[in-house]
Amino acid sequence: MKVLIDACVLFPTVLREVMLAVAESGLFTPLWSDRVLEEWARAARKLGPLGEVQARGDIAILRSRWPDARIAPPAGLEARLWLPDPNDIHVLAAAIAGNADLIVTFNAADFPRNILTEEGLARSDPDGLLMQLWADHPDAVRAAAERVRAEATRLSGTDQDMRKLLKKAGLPRLGKALAH
Repeated sequence: MKVLIDACVLFPTVLREVMLAVAESGLFTPLWSDRVLEEWARAARKLGPLGEVQARGDIAILRSRWPDARIAPPAGLEARLWLPDPNDIHVLAAAIAGNADLIVTFNAADFPRNILTEEGLARSDPDGLLMQLWADHPDAVRAAAERVRAEATRLSGTDQDMRKLLKKAGLPRLGKALAH
């Protein structure tokens, strides 16, 4: 399954790391465009003066780890598309150009299911996708989340509770499922 990951899922860090750890297990193929990555870098400015710098470093690492994830929609594709928020048309164009099966985003209202269906796409929020993958592949999803939790513990110097960490990252249902 090919999944176009929206900028709101790539930033914040824990959410991105869980998504990509699950992708590394082979449960889906991540996709994004340069514009999606640029949106992430600009959003990181709210962390302070070094937020965007850190994000650009993370983006460089991401590009090297996932060289085939970058999608460049062909010229003119966006012109034929419509979404309630014109600023999101580039996401839809990247998903179409990458032959994605799914767009993962928190912005459900900006990606109406009927429009996505016409393009052969579906939409999910990150928690919904990861819960579906956990139901089908519990060991792989648990191992991916555990790697992220262990790294968060290492970086913070304090033990990170899985449920709280994932809830804060926008994955409350997955956090609850993995806490048992």
